[in-house]
Amino acid sequence: MTKINYKNIYYPPGGILMWLIIFLELITFGIALIALVINSKENSDLFHQSRLILNPSFGAINTVFLLTSGFFMATTVHQFKLNNVKKSSFYLKLTMLGGFMFLILKSVEYFIKLKEGFSIDYNSFFTFYWLLTGFHVIHVMVGLTILFVINKSLKKGSLSVEDIEASAAFWHMCDLIWLLLFPILYLIF
Repeated sequence: MTKINYKNIYYPPGGILMWLIIFLELITFGIALIALVINSKENSDLFHQSRLILNPSFGAINTVFLLTSGFFMATTVHQFKLNNVKKSSFYLKLTMLGGFMFLILKSVEYFIKLKEGFSIDYNSFFTFYWLLTGFHVIHVMVGLTILFVINKSLKKGSLSVEDIEASAAFWHMCDLIWLLLFPILYLIF
C-alpha cells in the first residue's frame, strides 16, 4: 500500500484530476441552476404551479438515500485506511445499495411524471427538471459503476488509498449536487 503525505496541498484526497472533474461538474450544474433561477423570475407563476406537481416526499426520501450512502462511503474509506478490508467491502456495498435505491425511486417518479404527461417539453420548468435530474441520474449511474469496479478491486486486494478516495470524492459530488437540486426543484419555486 502506498504511503501518502496528507499534508501535501498538491495531493487532495482523490487526486488533482478528480477534483478538476468535480469542479467542472459543479460549475456545469451551477450554470444550469442559475439559468433555472433566471427563467423562474420571468415565469414565476408557471414555475410555482409546476413545482407543486412534484412530490417532495420522493425528493426527501432520495435525499436520505444519498446522504446515508455518502455516510457509508466515508465509513468505507475509513475502514480501508484501517486495513479492515472486510468491513470496507461491507460499507461499500451499503453505499451502492443507497445509490440503487435512489435510482429505483427516481425511476418510479419519472414513470409517474411521464404517465401524467409531464415530459421534458411540457413547459420550461419541466425542461429544467428533466435535464437537471437526468444529468444527475447519469452521474449516479457512473458513480455506481465506479463503486462496482472499486469493490471488485477491493476483493482482489489491488486497491490503493488513492483509488478509494477518488471514488469517494466522485460519490460525494453526486450527494452535493442532489443537495442543491432537491430544495431548488422541489421546495423553493
